Amino acid sequence: MLTPLIPKAPSTKKPPLSTHLIEARSISAISLPMILTGLVLYSRSVISMLFLGRLGRLPLAAGSLALGFANITGYSVLSGLAIGMEPICGQAFGAHRFKLLGHTLQKTILLLLLTSIPISILWLNMKTILVFLGQDRLIAEEAQSYIVFSIPDLVAHSFLHPLRIYLRTQSITMPLTCCAILSIVLHVPINYFLVNFLGLGIKGVALAGVWTNANLLTSLIIYVLVSKMYVKTWGGVISAEEWFENWKPLVRLAVPSCISVCLEWWWYEIMIMLCGLLPDPSSKVASMGILIQTTSLVYVFPSSLSFGVSTRVGNELGAGRPGRARKSAVVGLVSGFLLGFSALLFAFGVRNVWARVFTADGEIVAVTSAVLPVVGLCEIGNCPQTAGCGVLRGTARPEIGANVNLGCFYVVGMPVAVWLGFWCGYGFEGLWVGMAAAQGCCAAAMVFVVVRTDWEGEALRAKELTDGKNGEGEDEIGGITEGSTSVFTPAHLTWVYFIGVSHH
Repeated sequence: MLTPLIPKAPSTKKPPLSTHLIEARSISAISLPMILTGLVLYSRSVISMLFLGRLGRLPLAAGSLALGFANITGYSVLSGLAIGMEPICGQAFGAHRFKLLGHTLQKTILLLLLTSIPISILWLNMKTILVFLGQDRLIAEEAQSYIVFSIPDLVAHSFLHPLRIYLRTQSITMPLTCCAILSIVLHVPINYFLVNFLGLGIKGVALAGVWTNANLLTSLIIYVLVSKMYVKTWGGVISAEEWFENWKPLVRLAVPSCISVCLEWWWYEIMIMLCGLLPDPSSKVASMGILIQTTSLVYVFPSSLSFGVSTRVGNELGAGRPGRARKSAVVGLVSGFLLGFSALLFAFGVRNVWARVFTADGEIVAVTSAVLPVVGLCEIGNCPQTAGCGVLRGTARPEIGANVNLGCFYVVGMPVAVWLGFWCGYGFEGLWVGMAAAQGCCAAAMVFVVVRTDWEGEALRAKELTDGKNGEGEDEIGGITEGSTSVFTPAHLTWVYFIGVSHH
């Protein structure tokens, strides 16, 4: 046998499983700090509810009612509108159109501040609205006190949401984790000072929430300034002429994103109202409150995964690598299903003890324990569905998410919930089976959308959206070559600059 004069170079092509594991690691580098941040921020709401509970039954009921009203009419709207900037920033970063990130950040902040004006007017008239809808006048008056003192929080959210997305789409996630921990450490003494020391009661709990968000925002701004990470992505303050130009791409993405978020948030509020129509409504509403708190805790994990998937898909499409964007989407969906099955096992494992963490009422414990396995089934659909939403955001297709949520929650889930809960006599369990039907339908729809995606076409759309030239400025922040495995090097995902680098 003849030996070749020039031996073949060893193959550098990695097996498919290896490349998928590398992608999973890249997504995890973004998502894991966000999980920690989500858990920290979740603890803030628990602390606020504990201080409300210590004030008595009326402040607790009023605070819960005000928070529900604020979520429906305010926070969900601002959160949804802010998500519209995510595909622009993610794809612009991948395309090395760094100045577009800073300009989009400024326009989104302005959009949210303007939106906060009608929301504030609505909040100032909440008592009238609640009484008109049949709520107890005394509870409505107390709730009005809470929400009026929460109005400054709209300003904080108008800056926080865009700033978090601005950082996250650059794979910078650790700073928000650090800043969130700092703000939560201060949240307890702030509540004690305002509620107990100054005796402000329910108003103090509301002001403590505003103060904590202000601390979070201030610490994030300090990080951005001290680290100087804004230098190549800021692009300067937008000129007077630019403020009135090129709003269409942002608004076109922000409005359907807002609709999609609101449709899902509002579903849970509708579920609470439906519980009030069941026999023995007090125990059912209380159990629903426990279960929604539980799903909120579980949601931290798939939502963090969704943010990581969105960033990776957007960055790769912006960089003109549709094959790797598709790989990110597939890894994200598979991870979503794994999270869903983990949540199901968790729900089954704690079904007999979980409710006792929140209450000693035997009836509420029994109702909650019976439904927890169904809640676990919901997560099998919810986790991959949430990951799929990240794919849609990364590909700048939020209108598909809005259509999926509308169809699955309100055309499939709602009729099933009402039919089983009221007509078939399954009551509380029937409502949650309706939720499981909606989430399962959402997951199936998301898988179908991802499988049918034309990734080459999405890469072209990304180029049009960012109006960039791939390969420009290889030495810029996040410069990437075809052989790289992540938009950021490991150094960018560890503690750099001012205590760290990286979040949502």
